[in-house]
Amino acid sequence: MKKYTAILCVLLLCLSAALPVFAESAAPRLVDGADYLTDSQEAALLNKLDDISTRQGMDVVIVTVPQLDGEDITAFADDFYDENGYHPDGILLLIADLEREWAISTAGYGITAFTDAGQDYLTGQFLDALSEGQYAEAFDTYAALCDGFITQAKAGSPYDVDTLPKAPFRAVRSLAVSLLIGFVAALIATGSMKGKLKTVHAQAAASQYVTPGSLKVTESRELFLYRQLQVHKREKEEEGGSSTHKSSSGRTHGGSKGKF
Repeated sequence: MKKYTAILCVLLLCLSAALPVFAESAAPRLVDGADYLTDSQEAALLNKLDDISTRQGMDVVIVTVPQLDGEDITAFADDFYDENGYHPDGILLLIADLEREWAISTAGYGITAFTDAGQDYLTGQFLDALSEGQYAEAFDTYAALCDGFITQAKAGSPYDVDTLPKAPFRAVRSLAVSLLIGFVAALIATGSMKGKLKTVHAQAAASQYVTPGSLKVTESRELFLYRQLQVHKREKEEEGGSSTHKSSSGRTHGGSKGKF
């Protein structure tokens, strides 16, 4: 009995020693091959991605590359996720610098947490910053939103077509832009009307505009000329959920792609 107990202990020790090796074999959750970030930005973002991934139990990854060398960006993102030891559940954002392309690859539970509509919303929140070269801000926004999306999915209601979060409303900026647009439009409109004015005087009654004796009404009746029919187009209900495809390894992924 003691012999078998000793063998079991040895096996458990070997297994516990092997687990850290497996965990460390995965690629980092931030791979900045295009060198977008400073060292301090990279360290802070990697720490944030590691915290979210560990806490949520699925990998949230960002990868930037200088160029794709002709490879399809979706295939690149899928293969990078599959071949670098990441968690079976997760999401990867890939940025290709030369082609100015982005792609998202989701795997496992990531396909459920990040629906097609959810990915549209997600990318819409950081693509402007990405296009303007504000990479640290764009990636921070992506990471924070991924955290919220996963939490929402685990609560039983992933963000989808009818349940997307409301975009933040920037009251001061929106008010300033609205006032400026209104002021410019008013100037153009009043300037145009002023240019058409003539030196005339308005009359107090309509009779002043009729030549006496020129209008004689001999018969009057009501005629039905037309009717107004309002037609409302029935909008087709948009389907939710995630579309999927197979990677080169045969693994199922969700995702999307575009330009920035």
